[in-house]
Amino acid sequence: MRLATPAAFNRWFARGWLALGFVFLYLPIAALVVFSFNDSPLPNLWRGFTFKWYVALAHDDEMLSGLALSLRIAVLTACGSVVLGTLAAFALVKYRRFFGRTLFSGMVTAPLVMPEVVVGLSLLLMLVAVQRALGFPERGLATIWLGHLLLGVAYATVVIRSRLAAMPPQLEEAAMDLGARPHQVFWLVTLPMILQSLVSAWLLTFTISLDDVVISAFLSGPGSTTMPLVIFSRARLGLNPSVNAIATVIIALVAVGVVAASWLIAQRERRRQREIVAAALGG
Repeated sequence: MRLATPAAFNRWFARGWLALGFVFLYLPIAALVVFSFNDSPLPNLWRGFTFKWYVALAHDDEMLSGLALSLRIAVLTACGSVVLGTLAAFALVKYRRFFGRTLFSGMVTAPLVMPEVVVGLSLLLMLVAVQRALGFPERGLATIWLGHLLLGVAYATVVIRSRLAAMPPQLEEAAMDLGARPHQVFWLVTLPMILQSLVSAWLLTFTISLDDVVISAFLSGPGSTTMPLVIFSRARLGLNPSVNAIATVIIALVAVGVVAASWLIAQRERRRQREIVAAALGG
């Protein structure tokens, strides 16, 4: 009997642990999707295949309105986080020394380590004080968006900052030596180089905003209940299988978005590599 070599054992051992990790992460999601088609109202008893929970979801006005609100807030949060995160990352990477840089860097990344309960409570107290003084804003979409934006900017800054720090400065310097102005350098050189990190930051902050519960619970008001809050309130009374249906819809939307973004990024990277090779051959 031939004994396995240490290298082969290590390889199969690593693959086994990787497979177990994937099973641990994705088996609950797969079970949720399967049971969204279960005819039984009990989540652990299979009684047949059905689409009735999706039909019930189509008539669930509370859940659909919560989903629509969550999607609006998530899109606004992702866009705002990418813009502000890009500005913050540029300030921290391109300007090594300016007054208050250490404080600014700490404040940008503080929401990453701050408990969301503390962030939500502090924002609630501040917004209540502002509302008493100025009469606005009312708690709703705007206040939830501000809370999610505070958290999203921190994540977007970390992602974009790491890409900017790894980008060779010689590329921008060469463009400026060839006569490009600063705004042309940004649009023609820097932005294409960091586009993948911008897309990654957008998807990350979109997902974080879409499933946030704690900050949304503090900053929501009457008539502005997000989808996670609706699910959380129903979970205390026992989950209806229609919740599995809405979760499956969200999984499908996120999966399509991730696959589409990955495909676009891969296509753009292949095109950039072809252009580099063509430029090298032409030179």
